[in-house]
Amino acid sequence: MHQMTLAEIARGLAEKKFSSEELTKTLLARITQLDPQLNSFISLTEELALQQAKAADARRANGESGALLGAPIAHKDLFCTQGIRTSCGSKMLDNFKAPYDATVVAKLAAAGAVTLGKTNMDEFAMGSANESSYYGAVKNPWNLEHVPGGSSGGSAAAVAARLLPAATGTDTGGSIRQPAALTNLTGLKPTYGRVSRWGMIAYASSLDQGGPLARTAEDCALLLQGMAGFDPNDSTSIDEPVPDYSAGLNGSLQGLRIGVPKEYFGAGLDPRIAELIHNSVKELEKLGAVIKEISLPNMQHAIPAYYVIAPAEASSNLSRFDGVRFGYRCEDPKNLIDLYKRSRGEGFGPEVQRRIMVGAYALSAGYYDAYYLKAQKIRRLIKNDFMTAFNEVDIILGPTTPNPAWKLGAKNSDPVAAYLEDVYTITANLAGLPGLSMPAGFVDGLPVGVQLLAPYFQESRLLNVAHQYQLNTDWHTRTPTGF
Repeated sequence: MHQMTLAEIARGLAEKKFSSEELTKTLLARITQLDPQLNSFISLTEELALQQAKAADARRANGESGALLGAPIAHKDLFCTQGIRTSCGSKMLDNFKAPYDATVVAKLAAAGAVTLGKTNMDEFAMGSANESSYYGAVKNPWNLEHVPGGSSGGSAAAVAARLLPAATGTDTGGSIRQPAALTNLTGLKPTYGRVSRWGMIAYASSLDQGGPLARTAEDCALLLQGMAGFDPNDSTSIDEPVPDYSAGLNGSLQGLRIGVPKEYFGAGLDPRIAELIHNSVKELEKLGAVIKEISLPNMQHAIPAYYVIAPAEASSNLSRFDGVRFGYRCEDPKNLIDLYKRSRGEGFGPEVQRRIMVGAYALSAGYYDAYYLKAQKIRRLIKNDFMTAFNEVDIILGPTTPNPAWKLGAKNSDPVAAYLEDVYTITANLAGLPGLSMPAGFVDGLPVGVQLLAPYFQESRLLNVAHQYQLNTDWHTRTPTGF
């Protein structure tokens, strides 16, 4: 059963080939057996999962149906889950049990999804490798000596290792798409505002967006259907009708205009990945797409702009973790200042501290105009580049990452080298655009992803292209040895 996709599980449950309870017990046993190799879960919610599975079976027995009714998933551990530890991968929140469900959690639970647990992540979603977690690094099931990507690496590793069919993630600068690429999955970052951020612990509020990680575009469509929609609790949620994502999967690609930015193929890209990207372009051409070279001239400024804006917002968002109201508190503080300093110094890991310091500096008097304001102006230029490009093309295609997954610890002494792995993904967050990564081949036995970007609220177009590509290729069906 563990080899089934979300769509296959939905069909199997509908045809009564197995029950949700049977499936849930099978996958919980598999997680218990195999996850010690991967460290992809922070918390297993066995009791909750079995309750939800029994309830889903009862709902089906009463004539209810639905693609997610009884389907097992997991949540990245920054989605608040009532009464269950929500740690954000940090010592700071190791003892925090959320008093409510995030909107995403509540919507998926209402659709009948079964929560198997909470997945490991870079601390407060800050990282590209899933090595900054307080609970230890997550390992890539394709090679246990390599990273799975971050910050949604726990969700990605668990799905790639067939511990469960799909999971939620969040994407601030590529944190769904990059781990999807490095673990041979399909991962979708929706348009900013498409999925509610209420109850999703914030890293950078103007960039964060929740989305699905699964093996296929078809599965991502099913999970996104359950996640998307307007939420009055979230001031950045956009009241835009949610289409039937599954209904649009089978559209023809005849005449689809695909833009390939020349800036994507510079010196930083592994030439073997470049070849796989060109192969995927040829595959889409066979399906009727029309390819056009385009330019995104301000892409070169994306990383410096992002690493001013995101830390600035993080320094503001993380100021609430002060040892006073909830979360970690140091022992025997001498006074209030000592409480603040030691609680934050002991509760946050080095990567989080680094970004808070950078952000506080960028926002400080005398530097705001020079750094933060300038970064926001660059952000607008990047958005304008995309708007110009989408006047000429329907989709933008390129690599998801410049390199395949690197070895654990390889970039720990050089944070900037890790930041550069986000070069192709962060522009979508700066502009608020939807983006998808799908499997495109292997380099040295490690997966490679191809990224698709679309205009605002055109997630259906991304899923349609990815689904048609996956009907004609088999990269997404490959399974890591031992799993």
